[in-house]
Amino acid sequence: MIDSRTAPYAALVLRVTLGALFLAHASLKLFVFTPAGTAKFFGSLGFPPELAYLIMTVEVLSGVALILGVWTRYAALAGIPILLGAIFTVHGAAGFFFTNPKGGWEFPAFWAIALAAQALLGDGAYALRPSGDVAAASGQLSGAHSR
Repeated sequence: MIDSRTAPYAALVLRVTLGALFLAHASLKLFVFTPAGTAKFFGSLGFPPELAYLIMTVEVLSGVALILGVWTRYAALAGIPILLGAIFTVHGAAGFFFTNPKGGWEFPAFWAIALAAQALLGDGAYALRPSGDVAAASGQLSGAHSR
């Protein structure tokens, strides 16, 4: 059974953590690898280098949106294809464990699943702009507990 008193706070903790991870990951691309270096890496994988700029933008916007609780469901869903892309283009061939050389797919897969869970949970407590009250619309929980 879900504890409806604490569930909004669990969603909040997950939401803020996922947002911080996106900002950290985007910061790595922006400040360590540099946007030009990241674009060159994308090109080396056979993608248009310009795709790197789109990915970095989505990571930053999704991270900020998740932390603030702005359209949380959509921000979480927007991050899933990025992580699946990372698995299928870079990390998948390295095996499961993320400690493997070139990092395995363990962490990106867990992160994608956590984003899916966040999208299903909704905004949680203290969201600035709730994404929509799906559970309340179906009559399962009150609006205060489904965010």
